[in-house]
Amino acid sequence: MKNIVMTALALLGIAIIADPAMAAEGAAAVTGTGSGLKGIGGGLAAGLAAVGAGIGIGLIGGNAVQAIARQPEMVGSIGTNMIITAALVEGVALFAVVVGLLAILG
Repeated sequence: MKNIVMTALALLGIAIIADPAMAAEGAAAVTGTGSGLKGIGGGLAAGLAAVGAGIGIGLIGGNAVQAIARQPEMVGSIGTNMIITAALVEGVALFAVVVGLLAILG
Protein backbone atom coordinates (compact mmCIF):
# COMPACT_ATOMS: atom_id res chain seq x y z
CA MET A 1 0.00 0.00 0.00
CA LYS A 2 2.83 2.36 0.88
CA ASN A 3 4.42 1.81 -2.54
CA ILE A 4 1.17 2.63 -4.31
CA VAL A 5 0.77 5.87 -2.38
CA MET A 6 4.40 6.88 -3.01
CA THR A 7 4.04 6.11 -6.74
CA ALA A 8 0.84 8.16 -6.97
CA LEU A 9 2.45 11.10 -5.17
CA ALA A 10 5.52 10.89 -7.44
CA LEU A 11 3.35 10.91 -10.56
CA LEU A 12 1.34 13.84 -9.24
CA GLY A 13 4.55 15.70 -8.46
CA ILE A 14 5.82 15.10 -11.99
CA ALA A 15 2.53 16.35 -13.40
CA ILE A 16 2.64 19.51 -11.29
CA ILE A 17 6.27 20.18 -12.23
CA ALA A 18 5.65 19.52 -15.92
CA ASP A 19 2.48 21.66 -16.05
CA PRO A 20 4.19 25.07 -16.42
CA ALA A 21 6.19 23.77 -19.40
CA MET A 22 3.06 22.41 -21.05
CA ALA A 23 1.16 25.59 -20.27
CA ALA A 24 3.92 27.72 -21.83
CA GLU A 25 3.71 25.73 -25.07
CA GLY A 26 -0.05 26.03 -25.38
CA ALA A 27 -0.48 29.47 -23.82
CA ALA A 28 -1.19 31.11 -27.15
CA ALA A 29 -4.05 28.73 -27.91
CA VAL A 30 -5.58 28.14 -24.49
CA THR A 31 -5.37 30.30 -21.38
CA GLY A 32 -5.66 29.06 -17.80
CA THR A 33 -4.23 25.61 -18.51
CA GLY A 34 -2.43 25.20 -15.18
CA SER A 35 -5.20 26.28 -12.81
CA GLY A 36 -6.55 22.75 -12.36
CA LEU A 37 -3.25 21.26 -11.32
CA LYS A 38 -2.57 24.19 -9.01
CA GLY A 39 -5.84 23.45 -7.29
CA ILE A 40 -5.03 19.76 -6.97
CA GLY A 41 -1.55 20.51 -5.62
CA GLY A 42 -2.79 23.09 -3.14
CA GLY A 43 -5.61 20.85 -1.99
CA LEU A 44 -3.23 17.93 -1.51
CA ALA A 45 -0.83 20.12 0.44
CA ALA A 46 -3.56 21.38 2.75
CA GLY A 47 -5.09 17.92 3.16
CA LEU A 48 -1.80 16.17 3.87
CA ALA A 49 -0.92 18.87 6.39
CA ALA A 50 -4.20 18.28 8.21
CA VAL A 51 -3.73 14.51 8.16
CA GLY A 52 -0.14 14.83 9.37
CA ALA A 53 -1.20 17.13 12.20
CA GLY A 54 -3.92 14.70 13.22
CA ILE A 55 -1.50 11.79 13.31
CA GLY A 56 1.09 13.83 15.20
CA ILE A 57 -1.31 15.10 17.84
CA GLY A 58 -2.78 11.61 18.22
CA LEU A 59 0.66 10.20 18.90
CA ILE A 60 1.46 13.01 21.33
CA GLY A 61 -1.79 12.50 23.23
CA GLY A 62 -1.52 8.72 23.30
CA ASN A 63 2.05 8.74 24.55
CA ALA A 64 1.23 11.39 27.14
CA VAL A 65 -1.61 9.28 28.51
CA GLN A 66 0.71 6.27 28.70
CA ALA A 67 3.32 8.35 30.52
CA ILE A 68 0.71 9.63 32.99
CA ALA A 69 -0.51 6.08 33.57
CA ARG A 70 3.04 5.02 34.44
CA GLN A 71 3.79 8.02 36.67
CA PRO A 72 0.60 9.72 37.86
CA GLU A 73 2.54 12.19 40.01
CA MET A 74 4.03 13.78 36.85
CA VAL A 75 0.66 14.69 35.34
CA GLY A 76 1.33 18.44 35.51
CA SER A 77 4.63 18.53 33.65
CA ILE A 78 3.59 15.84 31.16
CA GLY A 79 0.38 17.73 30.37
CA THR A 80 2.23 21.00 29.93
CA ASN A 81 4.80 19.43 27.61
CA MET A 82 2.02 17.70 25.68
CA ILE A 83 0.15 20.96 25.09
CA ILE A 84 3.30 22.81 24.01
CA THR A 85 4.27 20.06 21.58
CA ALA A 86 0.74 19.83 20.17
CA ALA A 87 0.74 23.61 19.65
CA LEU A 88 3.99 23.37 17.71
CA VAL A 89 2.56 20.62 15.51
CA GLU A 90 -0.57 22.69 14.88
CA GLY A 91 1.54 25.72 14.00
CA VAL A 92 3.43 23.79 11.34
CA ALA A 93 0.17 22.33 10.01
CA LEU A 94 -1.44 25.78 9.83
CA PHE A 95 1.59 27.09 7.95
CA ALA A 96 1.34 24.21 5.47
CA VAL A 97 -2.38 24.80 4.94
CA VAL A 98 -1.77 28.51 4.26
CA VAL A 99 0.99 27.68 1.79
CA GLY A 100 -1.33 25.21 0.06
CA LEU A 101 -4.08 27.80 -0.22
CA LEU A 102 -1.64 30.41 -1.47
CA ALA A 103 -0.57 27.94 -4.17
CA ILE A 104 -4.17 27.77 -5.32
CA LEU A 105 -4.70 31.52 -5.28
CA GLY A 106 -1.28 32.56 -6.62
